[in-house]
Amino acid sequence: MKLYRLSSILIALILAACAHPGPPPPPPKPPVDTAAAVRAIRAAGDGLDSAVQVQPLREAAIEGFLKSARAAESRQDYASAAQDADDALKLAPDAPELLQYKAEIEIARAQWNEAEQLALKSHALGPRSGSLCARNWQTVVEARTALDDAVTADSARQRLKECRIKPVLRM
Repeated sequence: MKLYRLSSILIALILAACAHPGPPPPPPKPPVDTAAAVRAIRAAGDGLDSAVQVQPLREAAIEGFLKSARAAESRQDYASAAQDADDALKLAPDAPELLQYKAEIEIARAQWNEAEQLALKSHALGPRSGSLCARNWQTVVEARTALDDAVTADSARQRLKECRIKPVLRM
C-alpha cells in the first residue's frame, strides 16, 4: 500500500512536470473609439461634392426628427438619437442620407453590423460618387476594422477611392 501511494505521487509529479502551460492569452483588445470613428466617417465626405446636388424636399416632420436626433447626439444620448433617426426613417425609409445618418449613430453605439448594413443600403439607393458615397464606404471600413476583418476593410478602402471622381481637364 505504501509503495502504491509512493508510485501514485511519483506519477503525479512526473505528469505535472511534463505539463506545459500554453502561451499566455493575448492582451485584451483596446476598446474602439467610436467618437473618432464617427469623425472619420464624416471627414471622409468633406470636400467631395463640388457640383449642385438635387434633393427632394423633405417633410417638416423629418427635419424635426433630425434636429432632435442631432441634439441627442451632441449630448451623447445615442439611444434617443437612434430612436429619432428611426422615426425619420419611418417617413422616408429609402432616403440614403437618413440611412447613412442612422449608420453613423449605430457606429457611435458600437453596433457594427447594423451600421454596415445601413451604409450599404444607403449606398445602393444613393449616389455612386461624392460625399455620401465616401461616408458609406468609410462606415464599412470602421465597422469591419472594429470587427477585426482586415480583408473587407481593405476592400472598402478601395471602394472609397472610387467615390472621388477626377475633374474633367479643360483647356
